[in-house]
Amino acid sequence: MIKENIRKILDEINTTANKVGRDSSEITLIAVSKTFPYNIVEKAALEGIKDFGENYVQDFLQKYDKLLQYQLRWHFIGHLQTNKIKYIYDKIYMLHTLDSLKLAEKLNKKVAQEGKSLNVLIQVNIGKEPNKHGILEEELESFLEKIENYKNLKVSGLMTIPPYFEELEAVRPLFRKMKMLLDKFSKFNNSNIQLRELSMGMSHDFKVAIEEGATMIRIGTSIFGERKRRK
Repeated sequence: MIKENIRKILDEINTTANKVGRDSSEITLIAVSKTFPYNIVEKAALEGIKDFGENYVQDFLQKYDKLLQYQLRWHFIGHLQTNKIKYIYDKIYMLHTLDSLKLAEKLNKKVAQEGKSLNVLIQVNIGKEPNKHGILEEELESFLEKIENYKNLKVSGLMTIPPYFEELEAVRPLFRKMKMLLDKFSKFNNSNIQLRELSMGMSHDFKVAIEEGATMIRIGTSIFGERKRRK
């Protein structure tokens, strides 16, 4: 089932990219493996998937060691509490959810102490939802100016989780606005800020996200099936 699901998603990525004149090789498929056990994740790895997304530190750590042989690129896509930084900073390829200066400061300090750097995306709360984390669009320029001081964070782009709309066209303006923000602030092009990546789109709306410029899509349900709710 996972093999067929991956094949279908890859075909849909290719078809959608071609439709809008994009090269599908520009788009990274991140398999969102949160809550699924390592042996299920391994099935996707055996089908050639290299990028996986995790939301929960403890779940991620349980899988990390067991899947080392596959040399996977782990993306942390959930809200990261500052007291959990020490557990994952050296194990993930990218953090998609940089959402505060406090987190940026503590992340930078930790990776600098180890002589490392970390790829990060700034999470933008494009729907201005009070129950979601992220920087508001009107605060983004000021945030970027301050992030320039944290030289061990390699700011690679933007990420968003828009409101859920049953009607897909309703989300298009928000995805389009994210691409406009990425283009607008690509002027922040220095040693640690080079905005190239746009992480947006999930199982429900990833085709629209690709049409509007996503370079990373985060697909869980359409690959692994429905997940059990965490208690």
